Amino acid sequence: MDKLILEEVTEHNLKGFNLCIPKHKLIVITGVSGSGKSTLAFDVIYKEGQRRYLMAIHPAIKRFLP
Repeated sequence: MDKLILEEVTEHNLKGFNLCIPKHKLIVITGVSGSGKSTLAFDVIYKEGQRRYLMAIHPAIKRFLP
């Protein structure tokens, strides 16, 4: 998979949009104050990365995680 695809993103100011971010590329998130930049970076993209990382861990190892 060469891109991160998120569909129907809805979080705080972000209202139901699709997002396709290429992997191994520099991306920039810009916008006016209150437009959802931090929400997109931390509450959407970062959390999706955490979710995918945890899914990749073998179930026998997961029981040792907090």
